[in-house]
Amino acid sequence: MSCEGGEVPVTDEAIEKIKLMIVQGELAPGARLPREADLAERLGLSRNSLREAVRALSLIRVLDVRQGDGTYVTSLEPELLLDAVGFVVDFHQDDTVLQFLEVRRILEPAATELAATRMTDDDVAGLRAILDELDDAPSVEALVANDLRFHNHIAASSGNKVLSSLIDSLSAPTTRARIWRGLTQEGAVQRTREQHEAICEAIEARQPDVARAWAAVHVAGVEQWLRNALGESTSASGPPGRAAAAARNGRPRRARRSA
Repeated sequence: MSCEGGEVPVTDEAIEKIKLMIVQGELAPGARLPREADLAERLGLSRNSLREAVRALSLIRVLDVRQGDGTYVTSLEPELLLDAVGFVVDFHQDDTVLQFLEVRRILEPAATELAATRMTDDDVAGLRAILDELDDAPSVEALVANDLRFHNHIAASSGNKVLSSLIDSLSAPTTRARIWRGLTQEGAVQRTREQHEAICEAIEARQPDVARAWAAVHVAGVEQWLRNALGESTSASGPPGRAAAAARNGRPRRARRSA
């Protein structure tokens, strides 16, 4: 619904009022909302605007609409709420994958550093087991899947649910970049395995600074390859190179080897 003269749209007003009830503790995580008619009257809203607000809040996992049972506040856990970030991220354009990689280069080393100090021995053994699952000559798809599990395990072991959820949400758009890298760059598969091994060894040795450094190198390698492929290594404002056009059409182009 559009608004004129600076008026707040009715649905937005309804969302804000429900949000206020949750923030002020009137509706706790897991609580059931009052009957629709009662809540609409209490908030001074039409039932239609209330339904639209509930629908919007359910899409971002704040509310859970259970048919035949009622509407409840979700657990409001970070991994649930930040799932909406992943939904939005799915609409990225190919060129913006680079920006997601830049964010990962900031977040993943921090998570790896925390994990090196907080992982239990069982967590470390689980990380080692993930590495050991790969065959000697894995396909690119298998390597990417293993890479996701490896980094998600580290993020989950950082002890910070918000950080872990953010990293998980940002992983999907970079999957294609990692596949392109594996298909077009000689030595990428072996280099990825070696870097994973170095990260794991640093965590096992409880060397957070070393673990952080290797994680930064690992993500930066993919980022630099993509930056070269998009033709941004020499001019951030210049037109994308042929690699970018090929990427948009799903046709990887052989790129220069990155350091």
